[in-house]
Amino acid sequence: MQKMTKIQQLALAMISYNNGDPKRIQHTTKVHAYASLIGLEEGLDEQTQFIVECAALVHDIGIRASEKKYGYQNGKLQEQEGPAVARELLTTLGGYTDMQIERICWLIAHHHTYHASDDIDYQILIEADFLVNLFEDNESKEAIRKVRNSIFKTSSGLKMIDEMYEAN
Repeated sequence: MQKMTKIQQLALAMISYNNGDPKRIQHTTKVHAYASLIGLEEGLDEQTQFIVECAALVHDIGIRASEKKYGYQNGKLQEQEGPAVARELLTTLGGYTDMQIERICWLIAHHHTYHASDDIDYQILIEADFLVNLFEDNESKEAIRKVRNSIFKTSSGLKMIDEMYEAN
């Protein structure tokens, strides 16, 4: 049997973490799938591809911590509470370098702060999350066009939002 990859291990850990919450589990797996696809289409190097896929899997890890601590959650609280939870999970799973953990945590801490960076891993994570959120939130054509024109930058992300939502 083939050795489980770090991505597979992290995906299974996130399913366990969100046990009993299929909506969150499916959101996470969809964001991961789009982030992976955009990264591959954009020709990311192996390290950046790994980082963006890991970040996609844990990007909303702060939701439960926010709900427990504050009784509710929002994007800013996810950014605030998520990195510590992700750091603990990644450290427990093992096999991640300090640089990888720090970058994944930085991405979590900024994934609702649009335009915080021009880095490709950050851009891809945001685009993948929007591709899913626009559908899950049943956004209007007007809102989708606005997001497309103000947020999306990668050629692959632009193509996907245009084909998915006829946004152009």
